[in-house]
Amino acid sequence: MAKKAVETVNMVDRFQEFKELKNIDKTTMISVLEESFRNALAKMFGSDENFDVIMNPDKGDCEIYQNFNIVEDGKVTNPNTEMGLTDAREIDPEAEVGEEITKQIYFQDFGRRAILTLRQTLSTKILDLQKTALYNKFKEIEGEIITGEVHQIWKREMLLLDEDQNELIMPKEEQIPGDFFHKGDMVRAVVKRVDNQNNNPKIIVSRTDERFVRRLFEQEVPEVHDGLVTIKCVARVPGERAKIAVESYDDRIDPVGTCVGIKGSRIHGIVRELRNENIDVINYTANPSLFIQRALSPAKVSSIRLNEEDKKAEVFLHPEEVALAIGKGGMNIRLAGDLTGYTIDVYRDIEDGEEDIYLDEFRDEIDEWVIEALKDLGLGTAKAVLNADPKVLEQADLETETLEHVMSVLKAEFED
Repeated sequence: MAKKAVETVNMVDRFQEFKELKNIDKTTMISVLEESFRNALAKMFGSDENFDVIMNPDKGDCEIYQNFNIVEDGKVTNPNTEMGLTDAREIDPEAEVGEEITKQIYFQDFGRRAILTLRQTLSTKILDLQKTALYNKFKEIEGEIITGEVHQIWKREMLLLDEDQNELIMPKEEQIPGDFFHKGDMVRAVVKRVDNQNNNPKIIVSRTDERFVRRLFEQEVPEVHDGLVTIKCVARVPGERAKIAVESYDDRIDPVGTCVGIKGSRIHGIVRELRNENIDVINYTANPSLFIQRALSPAKVSSIRLNEEDKKAEVFLHPEEVALAIGKGGMNIRLAGDLTGYTIDVYRDIEDGEEDIYLDEFRDEIDEWVIEALKDLGLGTAKAVLNADPKVLEQADLETETLEHVMSVLKAEFED
C-alpha cells in the first residue's frame, strides 16, 4: 500500500552541519544518518525491522514510516507491529485484515530526550567520519608538497592551516635551520607522515625531509616531472648542503644540465626555497666505484678499494685533495656516504717508496674512540694525520693534550 505523503518536520537543522562536511561523500553521509535513526528506533521499539527510514539530505529532512500488520479489533498482541482494523481504516478506508499498512511517524513526538540522544549519536558518528576522511585524505598524499598558512608559532612546533583549514604540524626539527616565519606567511612543505593515535589524525609536515627536495625538482624541472630525468637518490644536511644523483634513459638528455638549467636558472629557485642550501647535482651510475668518485666531488680521487660485502670504500687521494673530499665539518664525505650507501674512509695517496701506517695499528697507544674520531674525518693513516691541515684536525673536537699525545706517538713511529 502506498505511503501517505505527509509533510515532515525539518530535523537536525536541515542537516546543514552534515551537508557542509568536507571529504565525506554523500552516500556515506546518508548511510550514517540512517544508521543513527535506526539505532534510536531500535532502542525505543525493541526493533527497527518494521520501519522505513528515508533520508532527504538535499531537502534537509528525514521521513520515518512504521509498517503494521492489520488484525481484527481486540486481537492486537504487539502494538509496535500490529494495528486493529478500525485504526487502520482511519488511515486507509479500504484497509482489510491481513493486509499491511504504513503510518508516518515524527521523531520529535518521542520527546526532547530522544531527540538529544539522536543528535549526540549523530555528532559522534560524524566526528569519527571527519577524522577517518581526514586521515585517508592526507595518507594518500604522504610525500607530496602542500602549502599552508602560518597560524601559530610555538617553541617546539608551528601550526599551519591549508586551504581547507586543516591543521598541519611542523615540528622544530622538521624546519630548515634558516627558516624564520611570521603569522600569515605561506609555507611549502612535504607531508611527512600522518599519525592516527586513538583515531585522532595528526598531520606532520616537513621541510627537512629528502622528499621535499625531490618534489621541488619535480615542480621546477619539467623533465623530472615527466619522468625523462629520474632522481635516483638524495642526501641532505638541511640548510647547508645536499647531493642529488640524477639519471636519464634518453642519451640526448643531459640530466645534470637539465636540472641545473642555463646559468643555474632552474636550480636557483630551489636553492632559495631551501634557505641557500648548496646543491650538488651529479650523474648517477650503477658502478659503485665511479659513483663514489662523483659523490666526493669536487675532490679528485686517485684510486678506490671496495669491500662490497661490508659496503665500505677506501678512497685514496693526493694530499691536497684530502681536505676537499672531507669538506667543512666532514660534511662532504658524510653526504657522499649517505648518497652512495658506502662507509667511506679517505687515505692520503702514498707515493712510491713512501711508507705509511694505518691508525688501527696504534690502538695499544691511542684510545680507540680517538682513532675513530680521526677516521671520521677521513684521516685513516699516520701520515694523513701528521700532514693534515690544523683546521681539519680541529673538527675532531679533541682536547689539546689528547691531540698532542696522538701527534707525539705518530711522529715517534717514523723517527724510529
